[in-house]
Amino acid sequence: MLILFIVTLIVSFVVVRIGAIAFQLTGLEWSLAKFQALSCYSGTGFTTKEAELVTGNKQRRKIATILIILGNAGFVIMIATLAGSLMPTKETIVAKFSESFLPFSVPAFLVVWINLAIIVAVVYGIYRIFTHEKFVRKMTNILRKKIIKKEIFQKVSFEELLLATGGYGISRITVSAGSPILNKTLAKSQLREYDITVLATVRGGETIPNPTANMEIMLSDELICFGKLENIKNRISMNP
Repeated sequence: MLILFIVTLIVSFVVVRIGAIAFQLTGLEWSLAKFQALSCYSGTGFTTKEAELVTGNKQRRKIATILIILGNAGFVIMIATLAGSLMPTKETIVAKFSESFLPFSVPAFLVVWINLAIIVAVVYGIYRIFTHEKFVRKMTNILRKKIIKKEIFQKVSFEELLLATGGYGISRITVSAGSPILNKTLAKSQLREYDITVLATVRGGETIPNPTANMEIMLSDELICFGKLENIKNRISMNP
């Protein structure tokens, strides 16, 4: 029972990290992606204003659904195995150890407290490992590469940085080959008619703040825009 509890706990940490990576690949900012993945898996804290970034996107709804289902199953298994691990039976690790290596049997009431101490120590150890910066960074990079390689989720070319009231916010979006504003100047792109303001352009690693109206929009330019997020995606992406 204790081993199953430990395995379930480790798997839970990994699943939440995979969920965060998947959310990020759909365009969510990393800190927000981590929070929403943990919220979905644990079933807590999801009722935030940023939640509409998840509920309003098909891919993210799919990711959230998977996390919620796995989270419910994981918590049921952990609760069941935790309860079983605290039972003073002969099947516990402490009881077997005392029978095999000690000249006396550990009293049943002590078995419960020893098992509890082992569980607390194991949980703390796993928490320390999965919050260790270098370990988490390495694990995240490995998982991200595998997810991208297998094309489990479609990576998008924009990043939503901020959600304001009424669906307005700041987005960083890459101009692709099929964009309706490609090779047009900002004036001719008609972005202002859609209540979109281009705050800066990133081109070849160089940031151009407050671009002029006659600046031509080129392939692979990254536009940092303020406006209604839905309008930004529809007007600058391949599918207006």
